[in-house]
Amino acid sequence: MLPAEGAPSLDAAGYAPAWASPAAADLRGASSVQLQPEEVVIRVRRHGRHLGPVIVILFLTAGLGGFFIGTLPELWMNVAAAAGAILVLAFGVIGPLLGWLARRAVVTTRRVIMHHGFFVRHRTEVSLARVREVRSKQNPIQRMWGSGDIELFIGAEAVRIPDAPGVKTLHAALQELSERSYDEQVRASGFSL
Repeated sequence: MLPAEGAPSLDAAGYAPAWASPAAADLRGASSVQLQPEEVVIRVRRHGRHLGPVIVILFLTAGLGGFFIGTLPELWMNVAAAAGAILVLAFGVIGPLLGWLARRAVVTTRRVIMHHGFFVRHRTEVSLARVREVRSKQNPIQRMWGSGDIELFIGAEAVRIPDAPGVKTLHAALQELSERSYDEQVRASGFSL
């Protein structure tokens, strides 16, 4: 016997699958209208100018190490120079580079996700529908490089994205996304102003 048109097909045990119920159809219709998939808008790290001193230390250590290591009169002097170069590279180059890589912010169409930490990872999420104000702040050096700090105000709290490159574009995008997210939340709740 063939199932009636529009009736759900039955599985081997004679039960209809849960997705085929009328209540699930109502939910599927409602969710397809209201919910759109979340997309990543931008990923941001601190401005790259923070790596300038790291690069200078790297070149100086390579140049001075290449010049002095192996040319000193005693073996212990060469070993000490090599150990000093390794320590400078570890604490002056690798440490700051890993610190820069360990902090980032991801802006999606619905939220801002902040990651920081290397051994212990911390993650902070802020729904853009809760953001009431977006502020940007630039000191003179940040203004020269086109970067700045973004502050997202959620009631009495504030979340800060430090030294983000392209601060004007990021500020405008966050403002528009927060307004759009708030409007979608108001429409979904059925309340209007």
